[in-house]
Order: sequence, then C-alpha cells, then structure tokens
Amino acid sequence: MSNSLPLSERINHVAPSATLAVDTKAKAMKAQGVDVVGFGAGEPNFATPQEIVAVAAEAVVDPKNYKYTPTAGLPELRAAIADKTLRDSGYEVKPEQVVVTNGGKQGVYEAMQLILNDGDEVIIPTPYWTSYPEMVKLAGGKPVEVFAGAEVGFEPNIEDIEKARTDKTKAIIVTSPNNPTGAVWSEKTIKQIGEWAVEHGVWVLSDEIYEHLTYDGVKTTYIGAAVPEVRGQLIVLNGVAKTYAMPGWRVGWLIAPPEVAKEAAKLQGHMTSNVNNIAQCAALAAVAGPLDAVEMMREAFDKRRGIIVSALNDIEGVHCPTPNGAFYAFADVRGLLNRPVGPNGLEFETSSDLAAALLDEAHVAAVPGEAFGAPGYMRFSYAVADDQIVEGMRRFKEWAEATRA
Repeated sequence: MSNSLPLSERINHVAPSATLAVDTKAKAMKAQGVDVVGFGAGEPNFATPQEIVAVAAEAVVDPKNYKYTPTAGLPELRAAIADKTLRDSGYEVKPEQVVVTNGGKQGVYEAMQLILNDGDEVIIPTPYWTSYPEMVKLAGGKPVEVFAGAEVGFEPNIEDIEKARTDKTKAIIVTSPNNPTGAVWSEKTIKQIGEWAVEHGVWVLSDEIYEHLTYDGVKTTYIGAAVPEVRGQLIVLNGVAKTYAMPGWRVGWLIAPPEVAKEAAKLQGHMTSNVNNIAQCAALAAVAGPLDAVEMMREAFDKRRGIIVSALNDIEGVHCPTPNGAFYAFADVRGLLNRPVGPNGLEFETSSDLAAALLDEAHVAAVPGEAFGAPGYMRFSYAVADDQIVEGMRRFKEWAEATRA
C-alpha cells in the first residue's frame, strides 16, 4: 500500500545526487555480471594507507572508544586539524574553531543551516559540485549560478560575481581545486573574491577537500591566507576522503569563527552527536602524519590525468581541457549531440541522454554535465586504475565513432 500522505515541500524540491545515481546504477550492473568501467564516483581506488588502518585496528579494541565523545570531535583531532591548517594553509586557527563532521558533506550541510534564512541567496560558481544547490535549498536559501566555461578555464571572474549580487546575497562558495572541472583558480581570483566578500559583508564557504591534488607546479591558494580580513566570515570545509583515500571512513570538518563553530556543534548535537571514534582515531593518524603516501597517490593521479585527457581529445566530437587539480576530466561533448552516434546511429539532444546510452550500450559510466549545472559536458573521474582508464576510453571512442566506421 502506497503512502498518500504528503511529504514536505522542501524535500520535494531537492534533486537526488546525480553522481551517486550513476555510481549506483554502474554497481548494480556489475552485480548482474556486466563488465562496467566506472568513471562516476570521486573515490580514490587506492587502499587507505596501512599506517592509518593500523591505528584504527588498535583503537577498535580500546574500550574508551566505545563511549560517546565530545560532539565537536576528539580534542586531539581538533588540535591536529588546527596544526595541519597552519602547516598547509599558512595561517593559524584554534582547535575550538574546528568541528569534526560525518564526512565533508555534513560540514557543507551544517554550514548552510548555520548561515541561511529563508530567501537568502548563495552565489555558486558553475560548474559546481552537485550537492551545493540542493543543500542551499534544504536550508531555505536560493542558489544563484555564475557560469564560467572551458574557454576561461572554468574560472569565474569578479565582474560576473558582482552582477549576481543582490541585497539578498548571503554567501559565496569557493571550490579550488574544483569538482567537477579540475580547475585550480588563480591567486588573483581567490584574492578578488575574498576582498569582494569583505567589502559586501558576504560569507565565504571554501571547500578545500582537494587541496593537495594539484599538478604542473600549480598550487592551491587558500583564501584565509590570501585575504586575512575574510577569516571572520569564512567557513572552511575539508575532510580526509580524497587526500588520504578514506572516503568510507566518513570524517570531515569545518573551520569557522569560534562563535560559529560553537553553533555548529550545537546543531550537530541534535543530528548525529560525535563522529565514529574509530574513524576519528584513523583521521588523527592521517592529518598528523606525513604526506608521503599522499604524494605517491598524487603522482599516480597525475599520470592518469595525462592518459585520460589525451584519450578524450582523440575522440571525434569531444574536447577536454587539461585540468590542474582534483582527479576529474570535464569533457565538452557538445560535438556528439544532435548527430548520429553509436552503433545504432542514434541522435542525442542532451549530455544526460548521451551518458545514459554510453552506460547502457558501451558499459562506461560517467556523470553528465547537467548534474553540475553544465549541460553539454561529461565528468570522468580518473581516480581509477590505469588499465580501467585505457579500457574505458577505448570503449568510449569505439562506441562514439561506430556510426562513422
């Protein structure tokens, strides 16, 4: 019997996660015995470094970890995150400014709940991570997109941001290195956004979860270091998932002014209380430890980046700029739309339809640009094994060019 009682308007206005939808369908096909090459989820294929796992194994037999701990996180982990921020970002924060969350996603969600009232607007440089606008809506806010395409390196300019500002603008999201594009915004752009935010009294939400994954000598610019004056209205979002190959451990954090962090802990106290203690112990080993394993993974991603970008640009109708960060290739596939594609010579009007056919017919999973506010593009995660990249790109090319074979 179906439930005819209505759900909230808020949840009805929120779209499901497109990246998780693609990954779920790909995994379901694999479970049915289909050989799928999955470029959908942003999930490193490396195992979590053994020294981190060893700390967790030791923690799991320690009875002190079987109890509730402070909602805002283990004190030693909050201190280590503060130390790591000074080491990596170049400016000082206090442990009481840190709140440990159940993955980076919870930190983003909490930040929106903390700062938004109904009708408040959040400027979201686009292409964007798929959950940003939905989390804004869940907090009663309104997402305002500012698009920057491949021709400008997917990097927003301050003029377009200013045009989008209204008297309802409450916040702007900064994501560099960027998901889905892999773009690393210049120091000039980061500084301009920070100074603009200070001038107009706008919150900055800086998602820095890909901070260590940069290439070709390009470095992440931290807005809290570049514009010290912004720190009183800055919420930094981060976690261990991408840097340390720990997506399943579900440990993230937010860093905010002390009074805001206190309110975040209050909110979390009514949501989840403390993060899993075993996972927090593992995260402590990660953030307090050396970056040797991180560098090894970064070098592997760098190699894969070259392989996938070259292969994508070898497909007629596809153009892929070279990303300088994260582990995503964001390919322009508009040249494959509205023309015969695939062995059946079908025409596709949207990148969403194209991605669905690519998965169904060639068994290659990628996320369509519609998920990121960028129709006509497709995101390929290269956080997968080298041989899978080669095979997936072979299938994509063979499928896309079959009509002209």
